[in-house]
Amino acid sequence: MPLAFDWNSDPMRDMEEEALNPVSLIGVAAIAIVSITSHEAAHGFVADRLGDPTARERGRLTLNPLAHIDLFFTILLPLVLILSGSHFTFGGAKPVPVDVSRLRHPRRDWALVGAAGPAMNVLIAIALSVIFAVAKLMGGADPSSSLAEILTAGIFLNALLAVFNLTPIPPLDGSRVVQYFLSGAALDFYRRLDRFGILILVGLMFFFPQVQVPLIKGVLGFVHLITAPLGVAADVESILQRVVFR
Repeated sequence: MPLAFDWNSDPMRDMEEEALNPVSLIGVAAIAIVSITSHEAAHGFVADRLGDPTARERGRLTLNPLAHIDLFFTILLPLVLILSGSHFTFGGAKPVPVDVSRLRHPRRDWALVGAAGPAMNVLIAIALSVIFAVAKLMGGADPSSSLAEILTAGIFLNALLAVFNLTPIPPLDGSRVVQYFLSGAALDFYRRLDRFGILILVGLMFFFPQVQVPLIKGVLGFVHLITAPLGVAADVESILQRVVFR
């Protein structure tokens, strides 16, 4: 599950510069770990239910974050880029292994497995929005409170994970869904892009950072969609403006 940012407009760096208090930082980190881990576990769980036990056999059907950490992509690469002062950073979790040939209906099931990760992030974002709404009704989610900041960051992060990973560029999850609707030469060509997918993503983010604009607009639109019916859209947007897009 790769994720990339141009640090000239990086929401996570802006959060740090806005000086979130230690409680908020710890809370955001905890939600990030749970969100990323749940995303990967969802892929494995759905694959297991659809006939492929590979993830279970390799110990990846777990919410233990250690099982999903990739030394290079999760730790070393982002750390080196951040410490070097790079305006661009890139990272990701270890993909859950899936043997498509073991799925009962390979083409359909591969699309379902791909959609499972973003779907989990959508559910987490909705759950956090509900918690925010309940806390607000009980008077415990003042926009300046740590709870409100943690919940808002969690909603934004999960919306970002869902929208970004549904981008139809291999090997992102959206490409697995797109493959279901392709056939023949188009499908063969699309599958061959898998080996170049990471390079395409890095190239787009590094040389064409403006592609992040529609991505962030899509994320913010989704955030508004799930928070507005609960009456917390204005609170969430004001917090995002203060600690993310200042």
